[in-house]
Amino acid sequence: MKVKFKYGIRTYSGKLDELVFSSYKKGKLCIARQFVYPRITAHNNEIGSVGKNLAELWASGSSAFKAQLAMYAKLNETENVPANQWAPNAYALWIQVMYQWAAEHTDIDLKSLTSEDFAVTGIAVSTVKNCVQNGYLKPVTGYNTMTAAF
Repeated sequence: MKVKFKYGIRTYSGKLDELVFSSYKKGKLCIARQFVYPRITAHNNEIGSVGKNLAELWASGSSAFKAQLAMYAKLNETENVPANQWAPNAYALWIQVMYQWAAEHTDIDLKSLTSEDFAVTGIAVSTVKNCVQNGYLKPVTGYNTMTAAF
């Protein structure tokens, strides 16, 4: 339905109570519709279980590795990411690396990967230097010194 607001408000985009408002025609038209919660699929559950497992794995990682990945993220922001884009933080970069690593190695299941399994099979992504050398991350200045193990 077409919406008109009071008090000089021309348009609104977002969710309010049980309605979703959408702005069209460069803010000249506002349409509202009823909010419908999307149904949960098996794919949603799989992504959730992978995310939960990776968060637990990240929590078990060393603080030195996390600090070096955070330093890499800052350098990556200045050297590789365009000024008009948001740069990923250390955790987002690590998640990206894990998905790329699992895509190359079909025997790796991110839903059930444990820290013990990762210590044995994750040599290619166990340090920031290894991640860069194996093509999972872009090179930045001084990546050769980032050798703290996960």
